Amino acid sequence: MQTPRNPKHISFVALCLFVLVAVGTTAAQSITGTVNNGSTGKPAAGVDVALVNPMQGMAEIATVKSDAQGRFTLPAPAAQGPHLVRVGNQGVNYFKMLTPGITSVNVEIYDGAAKLDGITGTVNVIRLQADEKALHVLELYAVKNGSTPPRTLISDQTFEVELPQGATEVNADAQGPNGQAIAVTTTPGRQKNRYVFSYPLKPGETRFQISYHLPYNGSATLTPRMLRDYEHVVVVMPSSMQWEAKNPGAYRPMQDEPDTVVQVAANPKPGDDLSFNISGRGMIKEHDHSQDASAQGGAMGETRSGPGGGLGKPIGDPDALDKYRWPILALLMAGLGAGALFTMRKGPAPASASAIANSNAAAVPVAAGANPLLDGLKEELFQLEMERQRGEISADDYSRQKAALDQTLARAVARNSRVQNA
Repeated sequence: MQTPRNPKHISFVALCLFVLVAVGTTAAQSITGTVNNGSTGKPAAGVDVALVNPMQGMAEIATVKSDAQGRFTLPAPAAQGPHLVRVGNQGVNYFKMLTPGITSVNVEIYDGAAKLDGITGTVNVIRLQADEKALHVLELYAVKNGSTPPRTLISDQTFEVELPQGATEVNADAQGPNGQAIAVTTTPGRQKNRYVFSYPLKPGETRFQISYHLPYNGSATLTPRMLRDYEHVVVVMPSSMQWEAKNPGAYRPMQDEPDTVVQVAANPKPGDDLSFNISGRGMIKEHDHSQDASAQGGAMGETRSGPGGGLGKPIGDPDALDKYRWPILALLMAGLGAGALFTMRKGPAPASASAIANSNAAAVPVAAGANPLLDGLKEELFQLEMERQRGEISADDYSRQKAALDQTLARAVARNSRVQNA
């Protein structure tokens, strides 16, 4: 005959099982990570770490401080969708994207400096379009911070540009290394027609995009003015517009996709005559290059003609622009704003560039009818492919992040379909 179990014993076992399940559930609902200082190579202790929701205007869900070893633990978000881990250091925010299913993340921060060596210009892309009302210009500048040891440039004037006389409706976006585009404001420089940014330059490549309009009666002469050395200056326009460089040796034509003209100046210096005449009107046909890039994956490193797939080779020359395909492609995708992650502009623009640079919470405009969630996810997939091609991410990390992004994208597409069919 089996001896009955002690009810107290059963209650104790049940309590233990409940505690174990509760602990396991709590552990599964936690985000752990480490903050490292890339300038010193040591863990970053005592820095502020926050979990934020970009779908709710960068609302803070939880905040903690890293311990002596730079470690932190945050509660997992209850809401579905990607979130961001934000770490602040010396007034600059550093972000790491947290896709569903990811429970561990490492964030690298850097010491700040008001002056740095190793800041170089890589490429300036100028996109021109014209209609009956004006000449519409969109410029993208890529600037590399190669400081040693790596540090972030922080000042009231981290970057400066000079725009043509008569530029109106000037708007600007900025995008840090592996980050998302945010709207920024500029302040007038000390010299006429110059604009300065206080957006911090983190180690790696930062991109600035500036859009503006110029008066146009069917023809114009433009004179790009370089305030620093650049490896390339690229001019893009529809083939319905005519082009003539004042200095015939300043530019070389690139193979272009249909209806597009591309001219490239290699290694221009401040003071070089890059003037050119344009005439006619036309608009560049937009393409969804982010989908093309994601679909082709490994082909990103291959030479393909046309700005839609990365610029082709200069006639008779190797493809010197290969490593700048992404900034050029970004501009042809109608700018950095196309990659803004889950954010929409709310209310008036912030009052100062420094406030935006420090908060990184401003948003770029989203076109009417656009889905910022889908655009942001496609942009993340595209950047992930680029990181894989450059060898900046391990195979395991690539597979894990891509699977999480694919799953989130599938959910977003399904949700978007239900909304449209409602």
